[in-house]
Amino acid sequence: MQELSLFDSATISGSELYTAAGVRELDRQAIEVQSVPGYTLMQRAGKFMFQQLELRFEQLKPVDSKWLVLCGAGNNAGDGYVIARLAAAAGYQVVVVALQQPGILTGDALLAADDWLENGSVISWQDFQSSLDTAEFDLCIDALLGTGLDRSLSGVYLDVVEWLNQQAAVVAAVDIPTGLNADTGAVGSAAVTAGLTCTFIGRKQGLYTAAGRECCGEVVFNDLDVPSEIYPEVVNGAELLGSLPERIAARSANSHKGSYGHVLLCGGQAGMSGAVMLAGEAGLRAGAGMVTIATAAEHAASLNIARPELMVRVTEDKASLEVIARKADVLAVGPGLGTDDWGRHCFEVLVKADADGVYRPLVVDADGLNLLAKQPFARGNWVLTPHPAEAARLLGVSTADIQADRFAAVRQLAEQYQAVVVLKGSGTLIASHARLSGAADLLVDVCPFGNPGMATAGMGDVLTGLIAALLAQGMTLLQAARLGVVIHARAGDYLAAMEGQVGLLAGDMPAAIRHLLNNP
Repeated sequence: MQELSLFDSATISGSELYTAAGVRELDRQAIEVQSVPGYTLMQRAGKFMFQQLELRFEQLKPVDSKWLVLCGAGNNAGDGYVIARLAAAAGYQVVVVALQQPGILTGDALLAADDWLENGSVISWQDFQSSLDTAEFDLCIDALLGTGLDRSLSGVYLDVVEWLNQQAAVVAAVDIPTGLNADTGAVGSAAVTAGLTCTFIGRKQGLYTAAGRECCGEVVFNDLDVPSEIYPEVVNGAELLGSLPERIAARSANSHKGSYGHVLLCGGQAGMSGAVMLAGEAGLRAGAGMVTIATAAEHAASLNIARPELMVRVTEDKASLEVIARKADVLAVGPGLGTDDWGRHCFEVLVKADADGVYRPLVVDADGLNLLAKQPFARGNWVLTPHPAEAARLLGVSTADIQADRFAAVRQLAEQYQAVVVLKGSGTLIASHARLSGAADLLVDVCPFGNPGMATAGMGDVLTGLIAALLAQGMTLLQAARLGVVIHARAGDYLAAMEGQVGLLAGDMPAAIRHLLNNP
């Protein structure tokens, strides 16, 4: 098999993601260590967001359009007052609703409020509800609460967020939509659903997974020109993947099918041939030299007719599967496998070590994960690809627990099973047991691509075949998971852009995967 070369990680690996505490430390480093005035940063943030609003919403002309700025507490409110002042100076009609009286604010937020009040005014939420026609606004700006929120909204803040989400106006969030957890991407009682979020200093990891992607809309980042020296001082626990995190080396003219690896995919119990066929075709389209499917007897003929390039082998007992498995470079188990005796026997054969005690690379998905959950163990040299419900079974918790903190869940899975783990979903996460960051935290990769049209049967099977094929071509577990997840998600985006999200099928994906691998 060919060796792989990687792009310069500095140019393609994406961007560092931080917790709320990490961003607060970046702020402190900029202000206290690098001597950048806090109010200077606040003014830069307000100016940047105002410019982005004018750039993206050109239909909102000065004089004719009306902006509502909702200011709450802390520096988030201060950013809102800066935006309000700039918008009013540019000729927009601006109404500022204050949930906290400006005089109660402190520090830089108070300075921003005082600057606004020199020529403007504020109205309380209660007075706003009773005195204004709220349907008149063209743009609503959420400057209510910042990244420090770690509980569900209640009281007047909950009322405001629920009202805001019912408006027809464009909604933009300052730094983070109110109600969204900056660390986890989870939402408690409610959160603002914005069309645009401008975030500053450091990217918050919760903006890119779970409910974060839906709440934020388009995310635009600006570092506010803080000194670059502050970033090495703060450990980040996650990273946003770029459009091509790894690549496969160019093919040699003097090569053959054996140069690109042999994948064995095991699955397809009676009546479930589609899943393993999708995985097999994805493996071929992703460049594996050979793909063999080990499946139930009734599927052998139909699979060969549907995709004659696949090699199909019938396996009815452990001995026959062991013979087949010895010929493969990479193993994959799970698509359409089932959890009956046949599926369990197949799983037991493929997860065990070779005679010399070496574990070959293995991808486990679907019912392979369900079987693993029944008898958990740590194998090593494998990639696990659970969706949230499967992850919950693997950890013995609820799906809600997984979604409440996907970062913690993927780290725990990687450590407990000594695996590279792909936690699928909106903002797919990848963690590797072998890769540590800082003292003890696993660095997590976050995929920013993909769309809701991919929420359909068979998509996970395609990802299984894709990752297995990349392993067969010489990638490490982590490389294959990273590139596989990104190419899979971008293929979905490519197809959705052509014909829309509704009706996107898993069977559409293999051809798009081939296109993107050849035209990155």
